[in-house]
Amino acid sequence: MSGSRVILREKAGRKSIKPGDFIEVPVDLVLANDVTAPLAIEEFGKLNMGVFNKEKIVLVLDHFTPNRDVASAEQCLFVREFANENEISHFYDGGNAGIEHVLLPEEGLISPGMIVVGGDSHTCTYGALGAFSTGMGSTDIAALMATGKTWFRVPEAINVVVNGKFRKWVGGKDLILYLIGKIGVDGATYYSLEFTGNGIENIDVEARLTIANMVVEAGAKNGLFPVDKKTIAYLSQLGVDSGEIAVEADEYGYSGVIELDISNLTPMVALPSLPSNVISVEEAPRVKLDQVVIGSCTNGRISDLREALEVISGMRVSKGLRLIVIPGSPRVYRQALNEGIIENFLEVGAVISPPTCGPCLGGHMGVLAAGEKALSTTNRNFVGRMGHIESEVYLCNPAVAAASALTGTITDPAEII
Repeated sequence: MSGSRVILREKAGRKSIKPGDFIEVPVDLVLANDVTAPLAIEEFGKLNMGVFNKEKIVLVLDHFTPNRDVASAEQCLFVREFANENEISHFYDGGNAGIEHVLLPEEGLISPGMIVVGGDSHTCTYGALGAFSTGMGSTDIAALMATGKTWFRVPEAINVVVNGKFRKWVGGKDLILYLIGKIGVDGATYYSLEFTGNGIENIDVEARLTIANMVVEAGAKNGLFPVDKKTIAYLSQLGVDSGEIAVEADEYGYSGVIELDISNLTPMVALPSLPSNVISVEEAPRVKLDQVVIGSCTNGRISDLREALEVISGMRVSKGLRLIVIPGSPRVYRQALNEGIIENFLEVGAVISPPTCGPCLGGHMGVLAAGEKALSTTNRNFVGRMGHIESEVYLCNPAVAAASALTGTITDPAEII
């Protein structure tokens, strides 16, 4: 079975499709942000066409916001004016904005069987909810905003069979880091990574969102999880009907199978400067850290903040270290306030940022200077990703990040709790 091909086949209105076929499909949602939307809008203007559907275009100002400088302010203004002129229904700005891939599921905009295309590589996040979702360039987004259609080369699929259950302090981030370390940053190039196995039922939906978010770091076109009881319950709480989605086998099956027993996983750390440069936290070098970041579209959800606080509560951040906590959306921020999470993080010495991508891409709210080292729950650690090209970024899960903020060096949370 390839769930991605089932979705593409149904949307294309074809009786059958095979890997390598070129198909045209209508899309259910088109997404862009304050970095990718301006170029898309410029190119859209050259088409002399109206938007195909103001209900199916989503614009989120989240990367350099609140505006870090004049240039970002002008970009946001440009997008804001376009959204107002075209009466875009789903425009998120100011107090309504959050990190797009945290925000969209919460807003009830994603449901199983959808095709979602975004001007951001981590649009693959929504595969956790049974959608075929992927990133494209801004000129493609321009055409999509006008026509509502795009083309795909039908991807081959790799079946990632997940068995077992996570240990304490191990989660979705560790699974995906381990997988990327196993196959490399190009090991799934233009494949659909499709997660199955009895271990899936032991992984909550927010952890699945983390996993799907980072399949692109292995080169994948998209990631996909089955729509099970947990998915249906998650969507139901958001007022989303999960509907009926076909999952029958197609005649082409999978091009490869990878089996993972998550019972054996330990917390993982990606060393600079690739997400595939992965080792266990026990093997990680005890480098002196200048900054720890907990947040991003990968790990900025309420479950991530709860996990980090469980490790760090009642203690103090290591002297000389900056701990930056970034709730992924206004909803997450509000929930963290109501649960006392924000207050507790303030008490341990953290800086609380508004919902924004911020330091993840070296935007603002935590840019690194030359020689500084950061441990982060974000999704990329390329050279210069979080600031100066002579800085270093290590990737980990929220529990490892919290433990390391206490000690000032990369630390297994089991050593703290």
